[in-house]
Amino acid sequence: MIRLPGEIAKDLCDSHLKPGRRDFLRVGGAGMIGMTLNNIFAVQNASAASAMANRPGWGKAKSVIMVYLQGGPSHIDLWDPKPDSPENVRSIFKPINTKVDGLQYTELLPKLAQVNDKFTTINSMSYTPNGLFNHTAAIYQIMTGYTTDKVSPSGQLEPPSPKDFPNFGSQIIRMKPSDEPMLPFVVMPRPLQESNVINKGGTAGFLGKAYDPYYLFPEGDDMDMTKMNRIKIDDLQLRPDVFSLRLQRRAKLRNALNQQMPTIDKAVENYNLDEYYDKALNLIISGRARDAFNIEAETEDMRDRYGRNTFGQSCLLARRLVEAGTKVVEVIWPKVANSNEHSWDQHSGLPDR
Repeated sequence: MIRLPGEIAKDLCDSHLKPGRRDFLRVGGAGMIGMTLNNIFAVQNASAASAMANRPGWGKAKSVIMVYLQGGPSHIDLWDPKPDSPENVRSIFKPINTKVDGLQYTELLPKLAQVNDKFTTINSMSYTPNGLFNHTAAIYQIMTGYTTDKVSPSGQLEPPSPKDFPNFGSQIIRMKPSDEPMLPFVVMPRPLQESNVINKGGTAGFLGKAYDPYYLFPEGDDMDMTKMNRIKIDDLQLRPDVFSLRLQRRAKLRNALNQQMPTIDKAVENYNLDEYYDKALNLIISGRARDAFNIEAETEDMRDRYGRNTFGQSCLLARRLVEAGTKVVEVIWPKVANSNEHSWDQHSGLPDR
């Protein structure tokens, strides 16, 4: 099922956010749609966001899909074989030439080697451990850009905090909010951490819960090949007893009531409450998000090309989401914990893999 971020907390970390609808709305429309959608759209349209969106340096990319291969594999065995290095340093796999002169990959990536002029390979990525050589600290730095010393000895159990730096996806949707009636930021099909819980680096941190991603974690085991077919989007569709026309009539009634109440009307004017209602309403009525999640609409051949497994179908869904207007999608490799059968976290036996 899909879990939506909760109500915006009124604490110090969220004090910069505009008041939520429950601070104002005491008349028609309460309960018409979920609290979360309305608040998220409201906060994402803050004046700071619109100011940042047009600054020099912003690229032309309209969306980001991050494929996170938890635990590895080693860059030496994929992108940077270092064939001229000593035997104990260079890759055990043969180097091959790529489309870019002077850049070699290993023999494991022949197809990517033929199209690497279409993307950028960065071999200078590194991790600043600050004395913490564990997965959680590294994940936090990769996903936020900052180091942390607030992790448990195992590196897996420290819960996220409102004081954390935000995930890069949360930063993007805050500074470049979308005008599309679409979910802005989605993480799937499992949490980042090995403990299978949402952990540090996986939330909006001090930006506030309104910028948290939509966590799409379908029920079922990590290697359940059919789990992506069981995605439920209950929060993004009308109840069977509420038709589209009826919902639109409720919106008109809300507007009529607001116009008769000066206090509420002033609040609407100051905080563009109607605009945020309309965005949330369009998300539900348009069916755009619901259609994007329907991976069964793809041809059988296309689904086969992506792979009939959780990871492959997650990548397919990520493509459908960005095509529909989602800004950021993070696809997390669905199996970890040092498994020789499923995990990238391989400590030995590479040739057999």
